[in-house]
Amino acid sequence: MSSTAAEAGTGEISPNLIVDAMFACRKTAAIKAAIELDLFTLIGDGRNAASLAAATNAAERGVRILCDYLVVNGFLTKKGDQYVLTPSSRVFLDRHSPAYMGSAIEFIAAPEILKQVLDDPTSYVRNGGSVGLANMSPDNPVWVKFARGMGSFTGSSAVSLAAEMANLRISPKKILDIAAGHGRFGIEMAKTFPSAQIVAVDWSSVLELAKYNARQFGVAERYKVVPGSAFEVDWGTDYDLILLPNFLHHFDIETCAELLRKVRASLSRDGKVVGVEFVPNDDLVSPPFPAAFSWEMLASTPKGEAYTQKDLAEMARRAGFQDARVKPLPPSPASLIFFE
Repeated sequence: MSSTAAEAGTGEISPNLIVDAMFACRKTAAIKAAIELDLFTLIGDGRNAASLAAATNAAERGVRILCDYLVVNGFLTKKGDQYVLTPSSRVFLDRHSPAYMGSAIEFIAAPEILKQVLDDPTSYVRNGGSVGLANMSPDNPVWVKFARGMGSFTGSSAVSLAAEMANLRISPKKILDIAAGHGRFGIEMAKTFPSAQIVAVDWSSVLELAKYNARQFGVAERYKVVPGSAFEVDWGTDYDLILLPNFLHHFDIETCAELLRKVRASLSRDGKVVGVEFVPNDDLVSPPFPAAFSWEMLASTPKGEAYTQKDLAEMARRAGFQDARVKPLPPSPASLIFFE
């Protein structure tokens, strides 16, 4: 927990939390600059500002001030004039790490996203939602930014989901990946089940990236794409497994139920439906990331939010399922949702 969060919990009177929130976008700017300059990869086992400036063709003063700011905010440590990666920065921000997630900044801090979130937050609070990303054209380049950037952000969840599905009593032969994005969820399934055929649904521009990733992972011959809206396209039937990764939170409960009715009608006799979502507790303020995710949806969708287990069970019942079972997916803040 951050010191400011701790202060809020103890009742200590301090402006720190307020100041931190007001200046928060500067932290985003700093991490964006560091990732684009590839500072975390260049620092490696330690470098000073002069050598980093030479390696990045940047002003030494600029690099020094940026790195000092990153030290203040916990991304680096400093020994003399040498900057050193923290253990977390080494794992998640060094491009040589298999867990690298720096590319997510391409979407999270994209100009259209920052404009959406910061320009007029009062308006989407008053309206109870925003026209947001839902108002963008289907093949808007922002969706490609999302797919390209967020693959590193959700890749571990895709691997964990595939490991969970490996325990199925019967191996699925036909798998549908709805809102496939970067394709990693379906691709991990193809790796786990060597005889399975994968069908991915998303906008056509995004599916080009998914197909590229399928080729990179050696599963392209079993990877089919269906471009278009998940609510409108005919994706076929008799699926043994249908995936809904990080999709339902974009819509209200009835819209989710509508999609789930279509999903249920597309299953084989013993088919299963599994989603990936951020699931807050019933108090709606814990755990921190899943609970805070509703604010993200308020800013970027007309009616979406992070749903509790009770909410998910309600949309499941409206769609004809009996229940929705939630299973945490550590170390990520996401959970698996089994519609049963």
